[in-house]
Amino acid sequence: MKILFFIGIITIVVLFISCDDSTTERKKSTVEETDVAYLPEKDAEIQRNNLELQKKAATNRFPCDTLTLKEFILNNYPDGTYLVDFDKTVTYDIPKAAVIYLGEGYTLSVIAKSGTDERLIEMKNVVGYDQSFIDLDSTELGTPFFYLTLFECSQNSFKMVWETPIPSHGGFNNFSLENWKYNNTQYVKVNFHYAQGIGHIDYNYFLIDGLTQIPHLLMTYEGINFKRTITNCNNDEFPDYYEFVYYDTGDRVYVKDSVAFIWNVKEKVYINTRNSKQTRQY
Repeated sequence: MKILFFIGIITIVVLFISCDDSTTERKKSTVEETDVAYLPEKDAEIQRNNLELQKKAATNRFPCDTLTLKEFILNNYPDGTYLVDFDKTVTYDIPKAAVIYLGEGYTLSVIAKSGTDERLIEMKNVVGYDQSFIDLDSTELGTPFFYLTLFECSQNSFKMVWETPIPSHGGFNNFSLENWKYNNTQYVKVNFHYAQGIGHIDYNYFLIDGLTQIPHLLMTYEGINFKRTITNCNNDEFPDYYEFVYYDTGDRVYVKDSVAFIWNVKEKVYINTRNSKQTRQY
């Protein structure tokens, strides 16, 4: 009797788990069918409706403005491509598009594209401090691919001059046009939060050959136990950098040393001045 009793209990448990799993799978399937992130055509329709509302509310339009750029991206880029917004400094700020107008018809922007064969990305998952954790598991929310892009305005439309990838998948904060103090070369600093290291990462795009040529990338960063800064080591046109070495004694973290990396024009890599076998692409 006891054996029969236990067999009955086990059978009920197995049936309960099977039913629960089946219900979960049905719910998951239903969510995926109705979630806009899995429906590119529905997402595009929503984007167009929002854009029309923004056009009606706009009071200061001009040729090749931000709304024109959003429409250009919607019409000419693959599904799931968006003009990125700056991270909000205050919770109730109105999001500001990541666009810099340079004059003479040129516009710099940061664009995010959805990965292929995945769900579409959402801006709420790629911009901001908490979203820098997406690198730990980006596929569940869709994988964003960021690009710094230069457009040229012509007859109230756009022509892409160049596009270069930004090697990060989440946590975008802002970007700005800067000058390198050594020789006043302009560069675009694209700033990302890095919550895992309690710090930030900057992707610095140096306009070595002028605005219309693809820029040179140098990554810098700073956090609780890591730091890399721009420097000039060999007086050429390319920036170099110092990589700082930290020691962690358990009760404190401090800088112990720094190592210079110099850009090698021929090999197109940064080379450690103390160990030539150690190289970095950017």
